[in-house]
Amino acid sequence: MKNLQLGIQLEFSFGKVTVHDDYIYVIMDEGVTVQPSFNDVLIAIAESYFPEKDFIYITHRIYSYAIDPTIYLKTSQIENLKGFIVVSPNKDFKEAHNIEKLFFCKPFKVYHTMEEALIQKDTMLYR
Repeated sequence: MKNLQLGIQLEFSFGKVTVHDDYIYVIMDEGVTVQPSFNDVLIAIAESYFPEKDFIYITHRIYSYAIDPTIYLKTSQIENLKGFIVVSPNKDFKEAHNIEKLFFCKPFKVYHTMEEALIQKDTMLYR
């Protein structure tokens, strides 16, 4: 198994991903439309950095972008992905969250701060 370093930065055409010990932290670029094909990147990250370890996906919705919620159907199939957390200071995101979580069959939470997200990450992984 590959030794995991903390805070490995990866850049893609749609945004930035930072790989940590037990989670990935994603910031999508402004104006991107998140599509099911982006799952190929997530699957490659899971296989490379978490081949035998559970992890959480944390996305920080700093910028405005669109999401095809069907992306979560395939994302849910990543066996060692134990949950999905959205960090969004935007209180209006609650309605979109209710639609998105219908497509994701694992824990899906929304928090206003990264600190809250990291506490929940530990709860999702180590319950």
